[in-house]
Amino acid sequence: MSRSIHPFSIVLTVALLGPWVHALANEAAEVSRLHRAGQTAAAMERAERFIATRPDDAPMRFLLGVMLADSQRNAEAIDVFLKLTLDHPQLAEPHNNLATLHAAAGEYDKAKLALEQALRANPDYATAHENLGDVLAMLASQSYARAAKLDPGNAGLAPKMALVRELYTPRGGVAGTASRTTP
Repeated sequence: MSRSIHPFSIVLTVALLGPWVHALANEAAEVSRLHRAGQTAAAMERAERFIATRPDDAPMRFLLGVMLADSQRNAEAIDVFLKLTLDHPQLAEPHNNLATLHAAAGEYDKAKLALEQALRANPDYATAHENLGDVLAMLASQSYARAAKLDPGNAGLAPKMALVRELYTPRGGVAGTASRTTP
């Protein structure tokens, strides 16, 4: 049995929450502005203070993860994105960024799993599809290289390895920086 909500209730709720939601958006915008202006330490400090008072704020946590990744603090960024995926499995972007960091570390199996989660959360997420293709190409390359070591006389492997190398040209996806799509 569905329950309808009176349109007036929705308007009243939005009106009451409007200033609060606006303040939250302004804080994220200011943190983002500081980061873009090269004041990443100040931006991260501000984000951490904000998260301390609102620990479930997914957009700010995501932004903190991006700033950590941009600062080459990958272990900390992985921790932020991993916790986001556990707390908000329905958000595709943290899964994608987690995969990006795993792939950059050469952990392609972990990256593949994270991207599959991203695509379960959002089957239309083009960046995750592209990143999954990159990860699968790297996994194929590793498998072909292993097969070549095990069977050096297999003439069919060299063209496959060359094709994968030709196809896989990182352009800022999995082998580059984390996606900045916000949840």
